[in-house]
Amino acid sequence: MHRPPTAEAELATELAAVRPSLGPRYTAALPGARTAVLTRLWRALVHEPLPWIAHREESGGESLLRLRDGRRLHGPRADPYATAAYVTDVRLDGMAYDDPARLMTDLAVPHGAGFAGELGHSVASLALSRAGQEPDLVSLKDPGEWPVHDWEWEQRVVDGHPYHPNCRARPGFSVAEQLAYGPEHRPSVRLGLLPVPVGECLVSGEWPRELRDGTRLVIPVHPWQAAHVLKRSCDQEVAAYPLMSLRTLALPDGPHVKTALGTRLTSSVRDISVGSIAASAALSAFAETLTPHTYGLLHMTRTLGAATANSPDLAAVFRESPRVFGAPGEHVVPVAALAGTGLPGSPAWLAEFARLALTVGLRLLELGVALEAHGQNLLVVLSASGAPLRLVYRDLADIRVSPARLARHGIPLPDELPERIRTDDVTALRRKLFGSLVAGALAGTAGSRPTLRAALETAVRDLPRSPDLVALCEEPLPAKALTLMRLSEGVPGDQWAPLPNPLTGDVR
Repeated sequence: MHRPPTAEAELATELAAVRPSLGPRYTAALPGARTAVLTRLWRALVHEPLPWIAHREESGGESLLRLRDGRRLHGPRADPYATAAYVTDVRLDGMAYDDPARLMTDLAVPHGAGFAGELGHSVASLALSRAGQEPDLVSLKDPGEWPVHDWEWEQRVVDGHPYHPNCRARPGFSVAEQLAYGPEHRPSVRLGLLPVPVGECLVSGEWPRELRDGTRLVIPVHPWQAAHVLKRSCDQEVAAYPLMSLRTLALPDGPHVKTALGTRLTSSVRDISVGSIAASAALSAFAETLTPHTYGLLHMTRTLGAATANSPDLAAVFRESPRVFGAPGEHVVPVAALAGTGLPGSPAWLAEFARLALTVGLRLLELGVALEAHGQNLLVVLSASGAPLRLVYRDLADIRVSPARLARHGIPLPDELPERIRTDDVTALRRKLFGSLVAGALAGTAGSRPTLRAALETAVRDLPRSPDLVALCEEPLPAKALTLMRLSEGVPGDQWAPLPNPLTGDVR
C-alpha cells in the first residue's frame, strides 16, 4: 500500500529548496525530536484520563497500559514532571514504536488520525528549530553573558511547551515561514500596518497616537495573517521581534504587540476575540489594584491599548514590556527560559524561586484571583548575580476571579470584567493556579519529580497554612490534560488530569 510522505520528509524537501545548508543538521536532529515528542506523548498516555485506556499499572521500571480493546502498551515508568527526553520507544502488543505519529496512527483511537498529523508536524518542526541553533546560544550560565534585549531571552526557548506533545506543531506554516517568523530562528519580522476606518473599530484603552491616521486606525497585522487569512497586502510595515508565543512581538522601542494569528499553534487558534478586546482595559486596571496586596513581589504588565475591526482575525493588543520592571543591573527572564541559565541546577536557588512564586500565587488566590502562571506568562526579576527578587505577570485574558473571595477582602470587582473569568468554584480556581504555576512553571523549571519535591518541601515550610496550601500539599496536583483535549473534538474548555502529588508518596 502506498504511504503518503511523512511530515519529516515533506519538511526536508521544502528545506532543501529554501535553506539547503540546514539539511544535514535537520536530519541529525530528527531522532532527538522524535524522542522529545514521544516522551511528552507517553506522559499523557500514562497520566491523562483517556477513555480508551482501561487499566494502568507499574512494575519495576515500566508502565503497562491495557486498552479497552485488549491491546497492551509498555514503556518506561513515566515521571509526570520530567522535562528531559527519555522515552526512545514504547511497545504496542510487542511492536516497538519510536515515532509518536506512527504510534498514534496505529492506536486508531477516535480523532487520533488528525492528532497523529499534528505529532508529525511537531517532530519535524522541533528538529528544524534545533537545527537552527548555534551552540553558544543554547546555554548562558554566566550572568555577564546574559541577553540585553527582552526578545533575546524568548529566542532561547527552542523546544516549546515542556509537556505538550504538540510542543512545536505549526500546521499551515511552510518551512520558509517557520524560519521567517519562529522566535527560535531569531528573525526580525515586518509587521504590516493596516488602516481601518475608526467607525468600524472597537478600541479599548489608549491606542498609540502614531497609529492613528485621521479618520482611520492603523492595526498591526502579522504577515502570515495578512497572506493566509486576510489575503491582502499592507503598504506600511514596522520591524518587530517575535516572542515565545510567535504572534506576540517586541517593538524595538519597547512595547509588545499581540497580533491575531488564525491558525492552531500547540492547542489553540490564536485569534483575538472581540470580547477580549472590549475587556482589556478594565482587566488591566483591575490588575493594577492587586499589586499592592502582593508584598511588593509582583508586577502586572499594563495593557496600553487594544483594537479590533470587529473581527477576531483583525485585532491587536499593545502591552508594556516586562523589562520596564527591572532596575539597572537586574534581568527580567521568562520562567520558560530559566533552564538555559543553569540557575535551577542549584537546589537552594530553586527552593527560593519556588518560595517566591508560591508566596505570590497563593496570596492572590486567597484574595480571589487565580493566575494562568505558566512559563510563558510568568517572568522573574533576577539580581545581577541571579537571585530571584520579584515576579512579573503578563497576559490577563485567562485569569479567573472569585467575586466572593474578592468581596471578603474588600476588593471591588469591575462590572466590565467578562463573565467567563468569574467563578467561586474552588476547584476551578485551584486548577487554574496549581495547574499552571506548580504543574507547569515550577515543574518545568525543576525538570523531575524528585527535584520538584525537594524545592516545594523547602518552599512551603514558612507559608501561611491556608486551605489552598493544604490542598496543594495533600491532594493530587491538577494539570491540563493536553492530549485528551486534542482528542476530544467538539468538547469545549479545559480538561484535567490528576497527577501524583510530588509532596506525597513514592518519588522514584
